Amino acid sequence: MAQTAKRTHNITLIPGDGIGPEVSGAVVEILEAAGAATGVSFEWHRYDAGADAFEKTREYIPKALIESIEQNKVGLKGPVGTPIGGGFASINVQLRKKFELFANFRPVKNLPGLKTNYPNVDLVIVRENTEDLYAGLEVIVVPGVVQSLKIITEKASTRIAKFAFEYARKHGRQKIHAIHKANIMKLSDGLFLDCCRKVGANFPDITYAEHIVDNTCMQLVMNPYQYDILLTENLYGDILSDLCSAFVGGLGLVPGANLGTECAIFEAVHGSAPDIAGKNIANPTALLQSAVLMLHHINETETAERVQAGLEQVYREGKTLTRDVGGNAGTREFAQAVLQAIEAPVAVTS
Repeated sequence: MAQTAKRTHNITLIPGDGIGPEVSGAVVEILEAAGAATGVSFEWHRYDAGADAFEKTREYIPKALIESIEQNKVGLKGPVGTPIGGGFASINVQLRKKFELFANFRPVKNLPGLKTNYPNVDLVIVRENTEDLYAGLEVIVVPGVVQSLKIITEKASTRIAKFAFEYARKHGRQKIHAIHKANIMKLSDGLFLDCCRKVGANFPDITYAEHIVDNTCMQLVMNPYQYDILLTENLYGDILSDLCSAFVGGLGLVPGANLGTECAIFEAVHGSAPDIAGKNIANPTALLQSAVLMLHHINETETAERVQAGLEQVYREGKTLTRDVGGNAGTREFAQAVLQAIEAPVAVTS
């Protein structure tokens, strides 16, 4: 029998567009079931963003959404599409800058029972989230000439390095590689490395190394097991995150967190996939694993572990998986399987 809820968390929910409402709906249902079993309840404050929001409010990021995140401090976000080569600016980038979500945290770990070319991968990408080329500071110098500004600061570089080293120490990680292109961008990437080295000097228990970004791509494909934590600037981290997701089955599986000193937004890192929206075939795993990170963030460890155990049981059994991972189940069927596993969890043995 479910316990009476004793703790309530107010969460800003951005369902997203495309497949966003489907996967976020499944995740909300799973979290509520797990919370009912562990004495936790959620108050979801739902807001649209992007094109859907603009149709209703004439704002791509409504003021009410901003106020909700400011008040709740925690958000769960489904995928929001970004126009290519025009249109409105990335909602993801705007939210990260608005709330100074300086750390993008992406763990990459295999799910049990899911066969890939790279079994037993377990690495973490810690990416600076507020500056660099990815911040989108661009100007037209003259017609036919565009300038993109790469901004690297000592403040941001030091802050993300401290985050990475402190996380490594707290969670028993042994090694950090700072990823760069300082052989070409000697001043900007050179400053990033200088900050990483200074911070690393205060953590003698953590092995520190540096790899050039293009070589890192090759090294990852050849042997991802040599890496533990990748510490990156913004753009490199975005690219490497997608590459690493392929080791464990793709973007539909890996979680993401955007963390600041005051607020945090947890999101699926895949796109909105409008071509399959409404067809009940989307995989909610990425957003569900992001929600598990959220539960840990709000100190609901028992609920987080219950959700993760249920998810892993479904993958371990392999009977109710979505098409992208070799199954034939729909979004709803997959979610129901996770719900059943949560209601009657099976002990996991390592």
